[in-house]
Amino acid sequence: MRCAAAFVLAVLASAALAAQDAAGGERFARIVEAQLARGGVGLSVAVVQDGRLVLARGFGRSACGGDEAVTTRTRFAIGSVTKQFTCACVLLLVEDGKLALEDKVATWYPELTRAADISVLDLMHHVSGYPDYYPLDYVDARMRTPISPDELLRRYAGGPLDFEPGSRWSYSNTGYVLLGRILEKVTGRPFASVLSERILEPLGMTDTVYLPEPGTERLARGHVRFALGDPEPCTPEAAGWIEAAGGMWSTATDLAKWNLALLEGRLLSPASFAVLSSPRTCSTGRSTNYGGGLAIGVFEGRRTLGHDGAVDGFHATSLAIPALSAAVVVLANLGDGVGELPRELLRGLLVDSVPQVPVVRGASVAETVAAVFARLQRGEPDRAAFTPDFDAYLSPERVAGAARRLGPLGAPRAVELLRTAERGGMEVSTTRLRFADRALRVVMYRRPDGAIAQFFVDAG
Repeated sequence: MRCAAAFVLAVLASAALAAQDAAGGERFARIVEAQLARGGVGLSVAVVQDGRLVLARGFGRSACGGDEAVTTRTRFAIGSVTKQFTCACVLLLVEDGKLALEDKVATWYPELTRAADISVLDLMHHVSGYPDYYPLDYVDARMRTPISPDELLRRYAGGPLDFEPGSRWSYSNTGYVLLGRILEKVTGRPFASVLSERILEPLGMTDTVYLPEPGTERLARGHVRFALGDPEPCTPEAAGWIEAAGGMWSTATDLAKWNLALLEGRLLSPASFAVLSSPRTCSTGRSTNYGGGLAIGVFEGRRTLGHDGAVDGFHATSLAIPALSAAVVVLANLGDGVGELPRELLRGLLVDSVPQVPVVRGASVAETVAAVFARLQRGEPDRAAFTPDFDAYLSPERVAGAARRLGPLGAPRAVELLRTAERGGMEVSTTRLRFADRALRVVMYRRPDGAIAQFFVDAG
């Protein structure tokens, strides 16, 4: 009987989680639909919450003017989101003992500038000094003509450096084309083959491809627009210009799998993940806030790992919050189609991660703060409104001092509730009181029964 009961409880718990995920997914979907309504062609979106995929959906069209809807299997160019995969392949070879991060470029390309002084890790961290061959947000005339990767490297890594290696950070696609070629030389195989065998197949990323041929199934069409104009179909960069710096196509669902694998430690060793996700300190002592193909940031107090990607006609963002086992992936087949959507979705995740503020019996925060403050100004607090601990804390001497300092201010002109939160099962509110020539801040703790456990007034 106990086993049967446990099974029933497990089924009920699973059903409750599924219902919760469905509700959250619909809420996130409405945010996406609002973004698309502001202008766009198509979007592929995934949201991971608490380690679970709560939204994976296509929105809009795979080509402007067409009738083919974006599905969860429509492939989008992900641009520089590719870079973290390139670095992961490097790190897997390091784990195999076939490569070292300290190995110098001269091992494979001795003819390149300062090749004996620039390491594999320098390339990963964008501190090599090699000029970026693709610094603009559009495809210029050069990139309409095919080029071999080695010719690209000769042109852009064979001339003067932008700076002394290791001394500063500057984004360089050139370094990542070089990483891809190094991988090919070490393994004796095409980068696409290494990527598929070491990452895509083990993680079940069946809808992800590298440098697909024209006509490959389920490829979205890229679009650009200029100065508020309508989206226009565009022609991608010619062969040889993207490579391991940004040559992958994927779906939001597959990239959600990738984020989960990284966060759960299912692909890389802890040491390798640390290289991928830790910032570089330059020789000047400045931190770069960039690891191996992952930018390290902070969003509303939480550490993030992620990357944007842009190739002609496509825009991608993949962002994860490791502490919450959460991630957001947004892929657009419009050059500026992502916008603020990833941040809006992250805010939705953070709202769900915050403990619920308890419902408190009695008057609103603003009304309570105004009433308690007024009585403190008169030196006549209503001690029945306080918890025993705060009543004891509020000694006659403290009350008299508060009345002497606060009384001359008179009644506040405005009472503004700034925020509420939860701590210790209590409502914690922060309120600003505005006077003619100054402002004060009140932090109040209230139990659900309405008793005030703390009422502190400070300069605001």
